[in-house]
Amino acid sequence: MKNALTVSGLTKTYQDFMLDQVSFSVPSGSIVGLIGENGAGKSTTVNAVLGLIQKESGHISVFGKEELDNRIKEQIGVVFDGSNYPEILSPRKINRVMKHIYRSWDETAYFRLLTQLSLPPDKRLKHFSKGMKMKLAICAALSHHSKLLILDEATSGLDPIVRDDILDMLLDFVQNEEHSILVSSHITSDLEKIADYIVFIHKGKVIFTKAKDELTEQYGILKCGAAKFDALDKSDIIVYRKMDYEWQVLVSDRQEMQRKYPDTLIVPASIDEIMLLYVKGEK
Repeated sequence: MKNALTVSGLTKTYQDFMLDQVSFSVPSGSIVGLIGENGAGKSTTVNAVLGLIQKESGHISVFGKEELDNRIKEQIGVVFDGSNYPEILSPRKINRVMKHIYRSWDETAYFRLLTQLSLPPDKRLKHFSKGMKMKLAICAALSHHSKLLILDEATSGLDPIVRDDILDMLLDFVQNEEHSILVSSHITSDLEKIADYIVFIHKGKVIFTKAKDELTEQYGILKCGAAKFDALDKSDIIVYRKMDYEWQVLVSDRQEMQRKYPDTLIVPASIDEIMLLYVKGEK
């Protein structure tokens, strides 16, 4: 399987934070979710991939090339949280600007997307809602024949209906197997809907890279009292957390654990719960 993006051993040090040997890949035709708490290193990783900050060590390749030349940049669509364009502009004026930035700019596709998403072409952005601005940013990112979309907290602060519209756009985009998406988000419920793989970063380190289906269909949380916890085979425990009235234990195969511990409650684990146990639990 070809990779649209490969990050290997990425390291960047700040005064109070270090991105430490971060490695993961985005296979062609897939959506990869980058998750982690605020300050975990998600945005730093995205900025390094885009060449916005200088890495200390490691390798980043996009479509097999380590140098982000103009040809490669044309194939990357980027959407950040917040307003991506000056508020004084309208979508029509943004079209004029983009025609001079991207050789591959597709005016017809851009206006078709504006119509599809009910975005008024002549209204200034200062009169747009946050959801409208985000839809516009994605329209622009899709209108220069991007093959790799990179979104950093693009659905943050949006209402569920707008978020669902945007998720549908992303799913449509990867129907073409040459298209891929890296989406950084702390809204893990969005990633449960669309992601193929999940990369979990915590305190600047990658904790795991897993197929989303493996996490949602196989992982589970075993809940028990102190006596049953002490009797557990410790090799079955990924992480555990002591709560007020019970122990919560993350396991990688809940069906197998249910056979092994038939009188114990084991429930499916959401990505949110898995992340929380890793961050607040113990090994």
